[in-house]
Amino acid sequence: MPTSRTGGQILVDALQTHGADIAFGVPGESYLAVLDALHDSSIRFIINRQEGGAAFMAEAYGKLTGRPGLCFVTRGPGATNASIGVHTAHQDSTPMILFIGQVGNDFVEREAFQEIDYRRMFGTMTKWVAQIDRAERIPEYVARAFQVATSGRPGPVVLALPEDVLSARADVADVRRYRPVQAAPSAGQIAQLRDMLARAQRPVVILGGTGWDVNACDNMRRFAEANALPVACAFRFQDLLDNRHAHYVGDVGIGINPKLAARIKSSDLVIAIGPRLGEMTTGGYTLLEAPCPRQGLVHVHSGADELGRVYQADLMINSGMQQIAAALAEMQPIDASAWRHTVEEARNELKTWQEEPPIFKDKQATLNLWQVVQTLQGALPADTIITNGAGNFATWAHRFWNYGGFRTQLAPTSGAMGYGAPSAVAASIVEQHAGRQRSVVNFAGDGDFLMNGQELATAVQYRAAVLFIVFNNGTFGTIRMHQEREFPARVSGTTLHNPDFAVLARAYGAFGEAVDTTDGFAAALGRARVHMQTTGMPALIELRYDADLITPNATLQTIRDTALKNKS
Repeated sequence: MPTSRTGGQILVDALQTHGADIAFGVPGESYLAVLDALHDSSIRFIINRQEGGAAFMAEAYGKLTGRPGLCFVTRGPGATNASIGVHTAHQDSTPMILFIGQVGNDFVEREAFQEIDYRRMFGTMTKWVAQIDRAERIPEYVARAFQVATSGRPGPVVLALPEDVLSARADVADVRRYRPVQAAPSAGQIAQLRDMLARAQRPVVILGGTGWDVNACDNMRRFAEANALPVACAFRFQDLLDNRHAHYVGDVGIGINPKLAARIKSSDLVIAIGPRLGEMTTGGYTLLEAPCPRQGLVHVHSGADELGRVYQADLMINSGMQQIAAALAEMQPIDASAWRHTVEEARNELKTWQEEPPIFKDKQATLNLWQVVQTLQGALPADTIITNGAGNFATWAHRFWNYGGFRTQLAPTSGAMGYGAPSAVAASIVEQHAGRQRSVVNFAGDGDFLMNGQELATAVQYRAAVLFIVFNNGTFGTIRMHQEREFPARVSGTTLHNPDFAVLARAYGAFGEAVDTTDGFAAALGRARVHMQTTGMPALIELRYDADLITPNATLQTIRDTALKNKS
């Protein structure tokens, strides 16, 4: 029989019904009743230092587990701070639920203290946004939130929680646990895909998006091997196929290997399974022309609304990733003799692309960033989780790191700066909570790190043994690079005066060391790892290097000289 409970207790009980184990947030007086109910629950509430960091952690949880990441913030400023994580979850198709404390119903529509209409604020960046105005309907709303966040194309949901509803009491029964719903390909669609593949001469597969699990990735590997297919991964989804596998040929995103780009452009059949085929994955809609690509195109996506949104594919399949991967793994293989040789060719092109860039030999740099990545790769396990936010530094993670398989990469396709540090902390906490001890490394630029570097305090508080690698070149590198291309020799608004990151890390209680030589990095890495293993605490290594080394392909000076020459 139902018993009288507060709205806060009803909410927390509902979360436990749906299997919630971790929630992230910053406490606020607008949801004190929820905090009180969490006190005696099985849910671990991770206290963050800023709502943007909390929302990014919840988004990272969603990516890692496939279950909705939960975030609690207070009204007004708390909600606006958290909006960056909601936007990232939307563009990255990540299941997430943001709970926001709200003014009581007796104050609504008066622009009361910190009042915002969240339906208007979050309407265009969520799958569903609502306000729960009656305590007895909390189980219904929470069940729908989990259902919506995980079914079809995954994404974020926002629920506003008025104070009076959370403190009110109600007699209401709990509901059943949610069950995600996904479409599946028909036998006819699989037959059509097989027929298109049989007629192709230069096919290529692009994997991306969310909704995958280990079995789905394994089934996709079986499909690629059985049909001798070269497989690329979409922007910041490089972990859907072990990068050491013979059929992996590179990532399709910013800074794509020109030879891989040429292969996709000259392909006669692109099989895109999972990605939205957005701006970053398509090179600004140039690898595939919109709306009618020159190549034959099969587009598989979990969201029906995404199919045909930009590209009129020859075959559009609305399917979850687990469902399409299982069907393709069981598909009768076809004769791949026409393109079998392309896998090894493309693989060799990738290996060449990942070799040491000539820029380090030409500049005789004291700190070789390519060697830094090689040193890290050699020292860390294959299942290490790599996280990053946005900036030119991310090139070193995307182009030169070989991801070891499913969920070894956490990065925002939304291009959000400040994502890497909190997502790394979340990953470490999630792995720790599950009884695993996977290594977690955050690649961060100096500007990127300082957008959410305060979550280093969270890492220390919860003994999240993350290794932070901070690329410090004293500039907003990506913007500076574009600035030199468009307005050469007119530096404005991109120069940074940074703290001593190593000292900052030690002030938080972590290991901190700064290096400016290649040999110095290897030694510092050794000391950092010993410290992490013996204390269980995070470590930070600051890389101090010349801002002129802006990309693996060109220096700032080269970019400036070229721009000046073109303008003259």
